[in-house]
Amino acid sequence: MAATIEPSVADVFAWLDAVPDPEIPVISIRDLGIVRDVWWSGEGMERTLTISITPTYVGCPAMRVIEADIVAALSARGVAHTNVEMRLAPAWTTDWLTANGREKLRAYGISPPRPRDLAADPRALDLVALLGTLEERAACPRCGSLDVALVTRFGSTPCKAQYRCVTCREPFDHFKAH
Repeated sequence: MAATIEPSVADVFAWLDAVPDPEIPVISIRDLGIVRDVWWSGEGMERTLTISITPTYVGCPAMRVIEADIVAALSARGVAHTNVEMRLAPAWTTDWLTANGREKLRAYGISPPRPRDLAADPRALDLVALLGTLEERAACPRCGSLDVALVTRFGSTPCKAQYRCVTCREPFDHFKAH
């Protein structure tokens, strides 16, 4: 049996950066913003590491896979007792996506939602200046064009919508803002 270790919370967060989202494997569960908290509890041999996660939406089918992936990743690093706690409140929001996660989505061909904090994304300010509105708009992740057409509000997963770029004519998913 492997030795049990007690890594720091910072180490655990770093390890969770390597756990991919099962539906969008280019983004980690940390970059997706679903990892809410990490803490140790208990005494002696019964010390348990708890990871609190929030689904992107209630009923997300990927959550059981994510839970198993978290346990497997920590077990592979010697953590013997892991508890994954699902929290529904506060509800997940796309504001929890990291800047790194947004860029990974864009590079993968998925248009990320703009952050509500416009100062965090200068492209959003350009969009507001162009459109004169704060309405959510998708930008083509391939060519950056704002000249896009909604194909369907239902994309490859419930959290995405399908668009087509009028400029480069490529279809793409847009991660819906929540």
